[in-house]
Parts: sequence; C-alpha cells; structure tokens
Amino acid sequence: MAQMAAVPALKDVYTQLRTRMEKAVDDFRRELSATRTGRATVHMLDTVRVPYYGSDMPLNQIAQVHAPEAQLITVQPFDPGSMGDIEKAIRSSDLGLNPMNDGKIIRIPVPPLTEERRKDMVKHLHKVLEEHRTAVRNIRRDGNDAIKKAMRDKKISEDEERRSLDEIQKLTDDEIKKMEEMSKAKEKEVLEIK
Repeated sequence: MAQMAAVPALKDVYTQLRTRMEKAVDDFRRELSATRTGRATVHMLDTVRVPYYGSDMPLNQIAQVHAPEAQLITVQPFDPGSMGDIEKAIRSSDLGLNPMNDGKIIRIPVPPLTEERRKDMVKHLHKVLEEHRTAVRNIRRDGNDAIKKAMRDKKISEDEERRSLDEIQKLTDDEIKKMEEMSKAKEKEVLEIK
C-alpha cells in the first residue's frame, strides 16, 4: 500500500498525515464513548473537566468513577475537598445529569433517555461526526499541498505526485468510513430502548 512512504521526499509527509488522521479518529472514538446511551457507563463522564489546584483536570484523574447499576454512576474523589468542584463540573456539563453528594461519595442517577433526548443525542452525534470528517479533510488538504509543493520543487515526479494524491484520497476515505461506521453503531445504541 503505502507507496508514498517509499518516496524519500514524501516519507515524513505520509507519516504525519497518517498520525494526524488516526488522532482525529481516536478523538472521535473518545467523543462517542462519552456520548450517552440508555445505560450508565463510566465513560459518560470522560469529557468532564474539574478545576483542581489551578488547572482543569479530567474527572477520572481526581476521582474514582464507577457504574454499579444501569441507572447510576458513583464518583469518589481522591481528595474530599474537591467534592463541590466535581459536583459543579458535572452539573454544568451538557450531559443533563444531576449529581448528589453525601459528603463521601457523589451519586449521579442516570435517567432513562426520553425520545426527544435520544433525537438530540443523534443530532449531536451527526455534528461531532461532521466536525471530525472536516478535520480529516483538512489534513488531506495539507497533505495535498505538501505533495504539490514537492512537485513544484522538483523533489518528486508527476507519476509520484498523482499516485500520492490518490493514496491520500484513499486514506481519507478509509478514515472517514471508519468514523461513519462507528457513528452508525452508536446511533443504533442511542435509539435502542432498553
């Protein structure tokens, strides 16, 4: 496959493109795992960041997060002094959750999704997918620009340019297809009523 990587003038460009595209797909995967479905998962809180000693920390780095039941998440801070900040961060996230704390542990009931909320989640999924598709396309554009520049600077032949542009397009299509498949599966999960 990677003929582009075999061309010395394009090796770094190819490696960079692949890495950036894979990062975009991984980021999309993380966003998906944080998207709510009908049941509680610890990943629902992956996007929650809590102000902690002057910097925003991911919740799972300052507390233990568990999902002991299908409709409940518990959060146990390593530092009990951060309980209020954690509660506030969860409440102000756009997850629609209402945490309660008893001084030791924060309990977050996860209400079943309403039909309207499910549709909102699907809309959100489509928006996130489109943002990540655009990111991958922007990476493709950067790669194409680098290839055309290498061609102008006479570092590669016209054949190598054509092959490389085709290869980047195929890589782009593959990465976007991966994200679309993940999105479809997640959408099915969101719309499924338990």
